[in-house]
Amino acid sequence: MNRLTTSGAGYELARFPEHPRDPFRAWDAADEYLLRRLEGATDDSEPVDLSGTVVVVGDRWGALSTVLAEHRPVQITDSYLAQRATRANLERNGAAPDAVRLLSTRDTPPDRIDVLLVRVPKSLALLEDQLHRLAPAVHAGTVVIGTGMVKEIHTSTLRLFERIIGPTRTSLAAKKARLVFSTPDPATARTPSPWPHRYDLPGGVGPASGRTVTNHAGIFCAERLDIGTRFFLGHLPERSGPERVVDLGCGNGVVGLSAALANPAARVTFVDESYQAVASAEETFRANTGPAAEADFVVGDGLADMPPSSVDLVLNNPPFHSHQATTDATARTMFRGAHAALRQGGELWVVGNRHLGHHVRLRRIFGNCTTVAGDPKFVVLRAVKR
Repeated sequence: MNRLTTSGAGYELARFPEHPRDPFRAWDAADEYLLRRLEGATDDSEPVDLSGTVVVVGDRWGALSTVLAEHRPVQITDSYLAQRATRANLERNGAAPDAVRLLSTRDTPPDRIDVLLVRVPKSLALLEDQLHRLAPAVHAGTVVIGTGMVKEIHTSTLRLFERIIGPTRTSLAAKKARLVFSTPDPATARTPSPWPHRYDLPGGVGPASGRTVTNHAGIFCAERLDIGTRFFLGHLPERSGPERVVDLGCGNGVVGLSAALANPAARVTFVDESYQAVASAEETFRANTGPAAEADFVVGDGLADMPPSSVDLVLNNPPFHSHQATTDATARTMFRGAHAALRQGGELWVVGNRHLGHHVRLRRIFGNCTTVAGDPKFVVLRAVKR
């Protein structure tokens, strides 16, 4: 846990789930820069009037929402973990649980927004989709400020603000962070949002070959099948019978769909911490299975809420980034969660870049790990709960 200090107070903040040895803070210089601007502490600027409806988009670990809690902001995020972090940070700093209204990217946004604060996401597509969703609530007097690290704000980022909101400029950089100022123009002619995006899977990828996939904005490789998943689809286990299968970190649900098509007697649970991902997985599944097909769709912290020893098979393509940071923390959490959720004899199948060394971690957790398939870039690994 670390302490964020503003001109008015100090805040104890942590990411979620909280790990004592987590090297990363719950905020960065971009969050600090935005908060200083709101206070009027940059470039002789005046404080921003926060008496109206304040909307905070993409607050990564709840730092912005916690500091602004007295203004009762609305937080909009695609991340379940960000929502959990926000609740925990509000509690540890003595704020009321309802001080921040928590919405997901799938929820209906407020009808009117007076101050719009945007933490620029890694995904340009997610930014585009969210600006399209929020633009109707923005009026000529709305203060719109984006923030991000310099490496996160590109010409394409500014063009999106300009095209969807209105005239846009940037601040000078401070501690490698930058602000984006956009002036709403009610006369801006906006084209409809291009999301969700759909494409047909190629042949040669097992039971899901040729099926149509739905991708909401922000999904990894939303415009094509990524090569790691394609390799995984070619080496999934052949199973039969009424098993319980989990597509862990499901993304658009292609892996779980393939498992369901290969074994119609199985019940598949699609799990992801992204609301956009789970919505994509559900639409992908419904579009490619019969009306009698059953599955579960869960937005959550991996398998944390799955009953112990209740699952036969877990399929996993774990991420190795958390926003801009490269880390295997998410993969470790997924592997431990899978071990707890699997029945004795149950199996975890993982695809990953060969250089990540997932086999070492799996051997520590499961006591075993075998390589099912591999090429110069990827490996498919199998670990069994003994």
